[in-house]
Amino acid sequence: MKLTSTSFNDGQRIGGNFAFCIPDPAHHVCLGENLNPQLTWTGAPAGTRSFVVICCDPDVPSKGDDVNQEDRGVPASLPRVDFFHWVLIDLPASINEIRQGEFSNDVSPRGKPGPLTLHGARHGINDYTGWFAEDNDMRGHYFGYDGPCPPWNDEIRHRYVFTVYALDVEQLPVDGIFTGQQVRAAMQSHILDQASLTGTYTLNPSLDS
Repeated sequence: MKLTSTSFNDGQRIGGNFAFCIPDPAHHVCLGENLNPQLTWTGAPAGTRSFVVICCDPDVPSKGDDVNQEDRGVPASLPRVDFFHWVLIDLPASINEIRQGEFSNDVSPRGKPGPLTLHGARHGINDYTGWFAEDNDMRGHYFGYDGPCPPWNDEIRHRYVFTVYALDVEQLPVDGIFTGQQVRAAMQSHILDQASLTGTYTLNPSLDS
């Protein structure tokens, strides 16, 4: 399989219109357009019955002590963990493209509805669900796509890995409200092929100078 995008090139920066947050000189960050990028995939194997789309940032700090703190930085040496930005399952085998902004075209405080979504597919919750759990104005179930918003004081650029999986089942055996980790576990024995595309993003002005 091969995965491409007209929204960004593999290994290059993702534009701010696809981000949850963009730089703001007065407040470090402000909300972005939060559009999902365009994706096209080709070469799915015979026997494909559905697709899964996952976007994951593998560069999230494993400890939040220094995150977004004035006069401090998140060191590049800090161990990193996964943060899921998009979990889309049960996408019909007849589909091989997601249009720009088709599944997300704004930031929705308290999260977008789900799990049911377009084309009879289902959305899992992304990890903003946990990130905003203690925020009275933002907490909720964040279904679907929510784009990059890395710490504005992180010493590294974050990578955003979009992966499309071709599966041998029409519906993945997960129910209710499900996470990216649960989807990864459930589809292990059903993957026929997969393809990935990586974009980068930072809110740290010193990395863009």
